[in-house]
Amino acid sequence: MTTTHDAQEQTPLTYPFNEPEGLGLADAYAEALEHPGLLRVRMAYGEPAWLATRYADARLVLGDRRFSRAEALAHDEPRQSEAQQDSGILSMDPPEHTRLRTLVAKAFTVHQVEKLRPQVRDLAHGFLDGMEAMGPPADLVEHYALPIPVAVICRMLGVPEEDRPRFRVWSDAALSTSSLSAEEADRNREELRAYMAGLIEDHRKNPRPDLMTALIDARDTGDRLTELELVDLCVGILVAGHETTASQIPNFCHALLDHPDQLALLRERPELVAGAVEELLRFVPLGSGAAFPRYAKEDVEVGGTLVRAGEPVLVAVGAANRDALKFSAPGRLDVTRAGVQHLGFGHGVHHCLGAPLARLELQEALRALITRFPSLHLAGDVVWKNQMLVRGPREMPVGW
Repeated sequence: MTTTHDAQEQTPLTYPFNEPEGLGLADAYAEALEHPGLLRVRMAYGEPAWLATRYADARLVLGDRRFSRAEALAHDEPRQSEAQQDSGILSMDPPEHTRLRTLVAKAFTVHQVEKLRPQVRDLAHGFLDGMEAMGPPADLVEHYALPIPVAVICRMLGVPEEDRPRFRVWSDAALSTSSLSAEEADRNREELRAYMAGLIEDHRKNPRPDLMTALIDARDTGDRLTELELVDLCVGILVAGHETTASQIPNFCHALLDHPDQLALLRERPELVAGAVEELLRFVPLGSGAAFPRYAKEDVEVGGTLVRAGEPVLVAVGAANRDALKFSAPGRLDVTRAGVQHLGFGHGVHHCLGAPLARLELQEALRALITRFPSLHLAGDVVWKNQMLVRGPREMPVGW
């Protein structure tokens, strides 16, 4: 067992490990997975932290109530950017977290989301029509991967689609790990809040059958959340509701182009798409590094390492999803792999609320793309996002 005293004698490793260009898993993770216990790491800002890389350790930290997200607000939270900010519902523990999550959860059940499948399918084919009309090469991000989840979440929330360029800038800043000063980050957050507050006020005057109106009703009629909670909840849904899916669509496409045998198999057997999405969620390490540390509320042993009360633990989901103790041949992409219990959507009380919607969008986007364009290929250099919490192409020119 590693003691706190031993940990203080260790020199923390500089973190994160992953490079922004590409989708590879850093060698440092592979090395960590060879040994039990947690690593000691330090990010650009905040205090040192433990890093969980193994699947069982990751599930424990994400799922055990002895670890807290809310405690991060009282600490110098490990992070990649200067600004330290309240992450809304992501910075809450039950019962406060449960109160807000329950208000939104019914809109994202598998049953409710499944009703959107025809609409998402039509959107996917509509955007492919547009790409085909323009002719190759076309930017898969700008003309396909980004518009699909943006259109869906805008319709759910009641946000004008024509405002997409505005909130895209705010969303990028919210997920940035660049040298934005704390003041710049605060200004960005307040601009996005002001924009959302204006939309909420318009919904109050002109109610519509959407999620924002339902949340306003919970605020005004049931008094189940404060005005700021209402604003931040809508902001969180808007940002989270499109960013990761918009990144994963080109990520999955890139991974399949790198594995032409798996792409060919999917084209021959499109019924494998749903399972392939789960395997791709396991295989592709989306994050540039772990984020949203959990703080131990008491002494907890994790994988043989003693985490003392008040110490933060970061969870490397991408590494946990490549743990050979959990997955056979973890470094191999296998679209026929069955029962993939990945951590791509997290685990525990903060398991991704929008997972059913993300799954549906990824399935329909992937199915439409590979069946419509059987000769899909890269048609230029990929420009990768940098200084962002999530990895993926910013521009991905493709031909067909």
